[in-house]
Amino acid sequence: ITRFVDSEAEFIFVPKSRVIETAEKEGAIPFDSPGAELDHQGDLCTFDVIIKEYGLTDKALLRMARIINAADTGRLDDDPAAAGLEAVATGYSIRFPDDKENIRRQFELYDALYAWCRLQVVGE
Repeated sequence: ITRFVDSEAEFIFVPKSRVIETAEKEGAIPFDSPGAELDHQGDLCTFDVIIKEYGLTDKALLRMARIINAADTGRLDDDPAAAGLEAVATGYSIRFPDDKENIRRQFELYDALYAWCRLQVVGE
């Protein structure tokens, strides 16, 4: 989100039962939570929905989306990199249970994944 949608985005973490209410109160855009427009839709995970909603077309980002979708939806056989991403992301959640710290630390992981995806799409 901060790399491709809104570089000034701030993340607010609240219990799932309060996401919509808090977003309305704060003027925020809720995502990845039941009732949010930017949430899983059919076979699309939240990352896919954000790409679609904001019209993102970067080839490396679309390659990354295939990996994230497979990992996030439990369809690990859909992409060979999905199981590795799922393992590492789960490890981060175990090591850093605080949502703010977890997401801050995982930015580097997803930046590295994006860099790898850029190599994969060179010449496409």
